[in-house]
Amino acid sequence: MDTLKRPSPADPPARARSPKQPDSPGQCGGSPSGPSPEAWRSLPAAQQPDWPDPAALRTALSSLAGAPPLVFATECDTLLDRLGEVARGKAFLLQGGDCAETLDAVSAESVRGKLEVLLQMASVLTYAAGLPVVKVGRIAGQYAKPRSRPTETRGGVTLPSYRGDAVNGRAFTAEARTPDPARLERVYHACAATLNLLRAFTAGGYADPHAVHERNRDFVALSTAGGRYGRLMDEIDAAFAFIRACGMTPSSMRTTEVFASHEALLLDYESALARTDPDSGRRYALSGHLLWIGERTRRPDEAHVAFAAGVSNPLGVKLGPDAGVGDVLTLLNRLDPQRTPGRLTFITRMGRGLVRDRLPALVEAVRAEGAQVVWVCDPMHGNTFTAPSGHKSRRFDDVLDEIEGFFEVHRALGTHPGGLHMELTGEDVTECVGGSDEVLSGNLHLRYETACDPRLNRRQSMDLAFRVAEWFSAEEPRCGRPGAERVAVRTPDLSVYTQAAAPVG
Repeated sequence: MDTLKRPSPADPPARARSPKQPDSPGQCGGSPSGPSPEAWRSLPAAQQPDWPDPAALRTALSSLAGAPPLVFATECDTLLDRLGEVARGKAFLLQGGDCAETLDAVSAESVRGKLEVLLQMASVLTYAAGLPVVKVGRIAGQYAKPRSRPTETRGGVTLPSYRGDAVNGRAFTAEARTPDPARLERVYHACAATLNLLRAFTAGGYADPHAVHERNRDFVALSTAGGRYGRLMDEIDAAFAFIRACGMTPSSMRTTEVFASHEALLLDYESALARTDPDSGRRYALSGHLLWIGERTRRPDEAHVAFAAGVSNPLGVKLGPDAGVGDVLTLLNRLDPQRTPGRLTFITRMGRGLVRDRLPALVEAVRAEGAQVVWVCDPMHGNTFTAPSGHKSRRFDDVLDEIEGFFEVHRALGTHPGGLHMELTGEDVTECVGGSDEVLSGNLHLRYETACDPRLNRRQSMDLAFRVAEWFSAEEPRCGRPGAERVAVRTPDLSVYTQAAAPVG
């Protein structure tokens, strides 16, 4: 049950607390003395659906408010600790998954495919960077999407835009496009099923680094770029030989931590799943471990930031090329007033042509404040184009170029390039062009299956991981870690317990 008093309509907007040291790693927001949990309701809220049936919405939200949480506060605190290590330059974040999840795609095969590609990428990056990789899926909650226009017109017919399966359907009919609050409950149950599958897979051998390494070997053997990646694979083979020689058994390394994240877009849904932890008294948004605020909803004086300021989860904020120093510092003070390492992740989505020009000033300004945030590159959203066929797509080389620019900026400033935020899938889709096994523009129609934006397929995702690994391998010292020495043999991430989520009924 929610133990916080509900505010009256006259209550003032949420205010950030004055900076102080937290009593514990997780105490970075959502305490009883902090922002009112419902203050966001008095503020402008962008990108919210126009629900046609208020009574049906109240019924759905009441059901969600009484449902078990999807994740637990202790799990959110664990992720905060892990991201604190990323912020200190001692770990790397890999965040990836679907642009938009769909209710008809919740299956064991689909979840396993996304998990496998995330684990395979993390394995390569762990070895190359010599750092633990924190694995966070865009999964079990990514069912709502912001849109540039509220309506869509086809053949003279205008209907509401598709806003994700949490709101309406993709079919271009009046019935499908009418926002339906019952979908919020369907999304909750889909998220619970997905989290249960994640837990089962991570505890059941799919995270075994030896098995992951064998899948990577299969990729290299079949890839046209296999020769390029052969040396790195030989080095990893040597590391596994060293592990075996030390007597470390596979059973001690079969599980790993995988966390769930999504954009906190639908504030009614997020608020209904917020809970006050009875042990700490702090408030958490228990729809996911990490929630982020999008580029279109990050205004500091509006509802999304107010809601996020009142919860203790680790938070992300997307920053596009128009984000200024003043914007970033205001968000920093509002969302991380206590300067808790890892509390705030800035996810930059500048585009390949602007990242080298726009990012340095933001990084320098945050560093001057003494804040330990996580800097992450989203190389997808700033590099979208429309192919001659009419499909939205992204060029693999453009994605790589933005990542390289991100690394260059942090190398020049002596700061830590904290991670990657990718839209990807374990399926062999044809949505982005390029890669070593090249997808051509004329092939996009073959398996263009995304519900919204184009994703890297499995081979493109692995190509990207090996390319980034090459950049890490070329760094001496590594980016953001002056004086760090490379070692001849490095072991993979050896975490021995799972934190995907507890089963939900």
